[in-house]
Amino acid sequence: MARRAFFSFKYKSDVSRAMVVRNSWVTQGKEAAGFVDAADFEKLKKQGDAAIQKWIDGQLNGTSVTVVLVGAETCSSRWVKYEIEKSIEIGNGLLGIDVSKIKDLQGNESDRCGKISKGYSFYLWNKDDGYNNMGDWIEAAAKAAGR
Repeated sequence: MARRAFFSFKYKSDVSRAMVVRNSWVTQGKEAAGFVDAADFEKLKKQGDAAIQKWIDGQLNGTSVTVVLVGAETCSSRWVKYEIEKSIEIGNGLLGIDVSKIKDLQGNESDRCGKISKGYSFYLWNKDDGYNNMGDWIEAAAKAAGR
């Protein structure tokens, strides 16, 4: 079954790391949601919280799994928290992936701020070979949620 996954992450600090993960998913013929370019994101921010929530809700529509990409600032992002809460509300499978050791555009790694809520699987992108295993992780999360 083809899965459409929503990727949740702290845009400012982890967008380049998130793109590595997203591109690995898309190159395997899968669909990804939750990505917006910087200019569009700035327009959304200017429209206010209601516009951001509407965009997130629209992006989550039709997805079966939410993948939380955890970096240095993810834990303090109110929008990531909203995306997790909304994902649970709509019954999406949920999992977390540590992306802190993926090098950013300047070649730097970062620290990880934490994990996601207990009861959900959490993986390390580099150590757990995310490129080759993410499809299995997403499928397991979907099945755990009954999707």
